[in-house]
Amino acid sequence: MTLPSETRLAENNSNRARDHLANERTFLAWVRTGAAIVVFGFAIGRFSIALRQLSSLEGHPVHRAGISVWMGAASIVLGVLLVVAGLIRYRKTRIRLDEGTFEPAGFVLDLVTALTVLFGVVLAGYLIYIERSVG
Repeated sequence: MTLPSETRLAENNSNRARDHLANERTFLAWVRTGAAIVVFGFAIGRFSIALRQLSSLEGHPVHRAGISVWMGAASIVLGVLLVVAGLIRYRKTRIRLDEGTFEPAGFVLDLVTALTVLFGVVLAGYLIYIERSVG
């Protein structure tokens, strides 16, 4: 037969473990997102370089890469910063869970959303600009 205090202790340990596992899953989601943004940035930059090399092989004048390489590099840096931000958030959340003072994120999520939307709008605008200037 279990005592009521033992039952509460088991529930608290179960909730604590569940909270920490959720924190780890959230951190891994930040890592996956950051890695995807890094790979996306590499693809943007590499595509521009590949087009330049192809143009050179065909004997056409080689044009500068424009802003594609810079956008790709910026995406890579942002992806790395996102992973670092995820690690910082994970560690702070872990401490707050242990102290029992956890507060849900507000500003960080708003900032990441705003930057993602801004980057997407800039990329869409750039693609429209390239389409109109080439076509």
